[in-house]
Amino acid sequence: MALFKTICEDLQFPEGPISMPDGSVILVEIARGTLTRVLASGRREVISDPGGGPNGAAIGPDGACYVCNNGGFDWEKDQKTGRLRPITQAKDYTTGRIERVDLSTGKLERLYDKCGAQKLNGPNDIVFDKKGNMWFTDLGKTRSRDRDHGAVYWARPDGTEIIEVVQPITTPNGIGLSPDEKTLYVAETEGARLYSFRIIGDGQVEKLPFPESLNGGKLITCDGGLRRFDSLALEANGNICVATLVTGGITVANPKGGTTEFIPTNDPFTTNICFGGSKLGTGFITLSWQGLLVTTDWPRPGLPLNFLNT
Repeated sequence: MALFKTICEDLQFPEGPISMPDGSVILVEIARGTLTRVLASGRREVISDPGGGPNGAAIGPDGACYVCNNGGFDWEKDQKTGRLRPITQAKDYTTGRIERVDLSTGKLERLYDKCGAQKLNGPNDIVFDKKGNMWFTDLGKTRSRDRDHGAVYWARPDGTEIIEVVQPITTPNGIGLSPDEKTLYVAETEGARLYSFRIIGDGQVEKLPFPESLNGGKLITCDGGLRRFDSLALEANGNICVATLVTGGITVANPKGGTTEFIPTNDPFTTNICFGGSKLGTGFITLSWQGLLVTTDWPRPGLPLNFLNT
């Protein structure tokens, strides 16, 4: 059983953690609408206030923080605990977008809110490749009686080019790259399915035909049962660690297929994980239902991220 240490509490649905070299952790508070820095002492500082629904975040080649903003949720508050749960598209929703935040000033710049004629609905998670380009998911938005089809995008960090890579795909959430960057991993929330796509160029992946695949990806794991997948991070050995909702924990998948381990966290909204600390041996996990950022000694080192750990 993993042991967890609370670094910060009373966060408003935290997600998108980034373990910084100075010992702090940058994350988003979706319900608060902020990009927040949590210091090693547990004190938190607001870096920027983009509003909407800042969801995923990553450090880019220029040292800025790039944020997937889903446009915002309406929230349900538990009457007994006061805890928040995202329900549907926010009443004041306009669009999803990709934003760049200068960490020294908090200045916000909108890079993308559409791809061609297609608007971005609900950007969710993001990763940078070694060339400095971003891959990100758009989970879409959910309304009371319908929801958007999702998509996966590739884009340049200067706002000059964006490509739709995979569409349609059901509720794409977590995204990551294999250590050799030849494979793109995408987790679908509904159904808790993890897929891999072979990268064949900038903004291009090989797609398997039907009936081998429903979205072009190769199925890596799907454990079934009442669970959903959220964001993900990779271990240095190539394992994929997927934050798992409802059952509450981290699902560790083998890139060759199948689940190798499940690490419970006792939070039904275990939304994300990143690695930091000495030799990237510490897991930083957002427990969003409880509003916590926690750490645990991870059994294997995490994969260094471009422009952050390398």
